[in-house]
Amino acid sequence: MSIQRTAIVGAGGWGTALAILWAKRGNDVILWGNDPDRAAKLRASRENADYLPGVKLPDSVRVTSDMAECAGADLIVFVTPSMALRAVGARLREALSNSKPILLSGTKGIEHGSGLRMSEILSAIFPDSTIAVLSGPNLAAEIARDLPTAAVLGCRNPECAEELQSYLGSERFRIYSSDETIGIELGGALKNVFAIAAGVSDGFGLGDNSKAALVTRALAELLRLGTAMGGNARTFYGLSGAGDLIATCFSQHSRNRRLGERIGRGETLAQIAAGTHMVAEGVPTAKSAYECARKLNIETPIIDQIYSILHQGKRPDQALQELLGRDQKSERA
Repeated sequence: MSIQRTAIVGAGGWGTALAILWAKRGNDVILWGNDPDRAAKLRASRENADYLPGVKLPDSVRVTSDMAECAGADLIVFVTPSMALRAVGARLREALSNSKPILLSGTKGIEHGSGLRMSEILSAIFPDSTIAVLSGPNLAAEIARDLPTAAVLGCRNPECAEELQSYLGSERFRIYSSDETIGIELGGALKNVFAIAAGVSDGFGLGDNSKAALVTRALAELLRLGTAMGGNARTFYGLSGAGDLIATCFSQHSRNRRLGERIGRGETLAQIAAGTHMVAEGVPTAKSAYECARKLNIETPIIDQIYSILHQGKRPDQALQELLGRDQKSERA
């Protein structure tokens, strides 16, 4: 197993940040974007002004909108929006012909209706490929500026995990390996819903005590639903659970937290969506998480209220009052 070339599928903030990180490490990187005009602009300016303004893309990164150029990569990293992953994966399947690169999912979400994780979607499209997942407290704006962080990489093939850890990790991007993928993916997906709740708290001006309590109870909710969906409880206390939850709920760079803050200040989801090109993954994931919790009969009061605000039109102040008015109980409940 030897990786010589990496293709990153998705030229948003996360994909661009990874391209910068790995190109500076000396890796051979191709960055694919779906929009030909945006890809051409990025190729010419070497700056993804829509997502990471002021950060230059190394000249060694090849930018393309032609999926066929990804076909020669030994490692393909998916960082598309979760709702686009199945369609993009199908396009890549046609381009790959008979090659079987390693697939790494950095996309964070749960598919509507099916409740499938991103790696499960990729497994269905690429049944013969080795698939790994990557998550953690990894804000694109900080990674692109070479600020140190850590991530967790999950793969059931230990040799592949070790190869990826060595090839992609560095002093500024420390990678821990794991053979557990379910909890890593669920931690990375569900934290976005809780980040919206944290943002609503910020929008209301409720203070640090309230936000700390909210995030702590969010972790308890993440554990309840995540373990019911097959994740290992220990994973949720790690980088993709607690670590990602802390970063996303408190950071000014978190688009999910910012969206929640704007909702808390009185804007509607439609108003916010009309003024931004960025995807806040917590919006579709709130619906998927709500569906999964209902199927499994898991109590998820925070997810339920965020789902009601985003998808049923409930007023944020009413949702807050219902959360605060719940019966008091044991902390372990």
